[in-house]
Amino acid sequence: MATNVQSGAFGNATVVQTGLRRWSRSYLMMLRFDVRGLGQWLTIGIVIQVLMGAGAAVMYGFYLGDVPEVAKAFIATGVPALGLIPMGLVMVPQMVGQQRIAQTYDFIWSLPVPRLAAAASTFTVFTLMALPGFATSLGVGVWYYGVDLQVSWLLVPAVLLTSLMCTSVGFGMAHAIKNPMVINFIANMIIFFVLLFSPIIVPIAQFPDWLAAVHRVLPFYHMAQVIRDALSSGLVTGVGTSYLVLGIWTIGGWIATALVVGHRK
Repeated sequence: MATNVQSGAFGNATVVQTGLRRWSRSYLMMLRFDVRGLGQWLTIGIVIQVLMGAGAAVMYGFYLGDVPEVAKAFIATGVPALGLIPMGLVMVPQMVGQQRIAQTYDFIWSLPVPRLAAAASTFTVFTLMALPGFATSLGVGVWYYGVDLQVSWLLVPAVLLTSLMCTSVGFGMAHAIKNPMVINFIANMIIFFVLLFSPIIVPIAQFPDWLAAVHRVLPFYHMAQVIRDALSSGLVTGVGTSYLVLGIWTIGGWIATALVVGHRK
């Protein structure tokens, strides 16, 4: 079993770490490092997520007006899924882009910690940042539309897989594309596309056949499917396929990240 000596930037004492103990300690140190690095943006990001979640839950009611009960349930269970997207697919790439601009990117990846621990820390931080917005949008949606949810234990794996998928793809994209301006452009285009042209709030049956076919390959529709299935009964069919598609996208994101980061010296 490999050993590692860590000191300096992550501690005053020299500690010999091996295996799981080393990884766990590295993960906790990276969590502390990431939280401190975000600073005031951690609080601001959470506040923005909460306000956007609550606003989106009410906003769609303004747009759609008086709709059937099934449509109200569709909206109330779709907005929380929509709120999970920005953290992983937008903020993670933008964070990496800012690291490149500030010329701290190489320093961060030279830290004496396993790279998987650093990636796991990023996933943890941004998932926790997304949860208050998720909970707020869900609560406001239930109150505003007066729907009764049937929450199951599948909500936990659904939220974790959705967040992991977003972070994985965002992480892989951010490390594969070196130009921060290109990363920022793609991140904003994702938000534009998701808000206006994705079957998260609107049923996929309402979409043209060609666009529906595209979304059956992309992850956004499937994110809404697994979240909605965990919050309701009878609104979702074929959820097993959605879990499979999200799993494929997650694995693809981590493979892309491993290929790019793993080749760094």
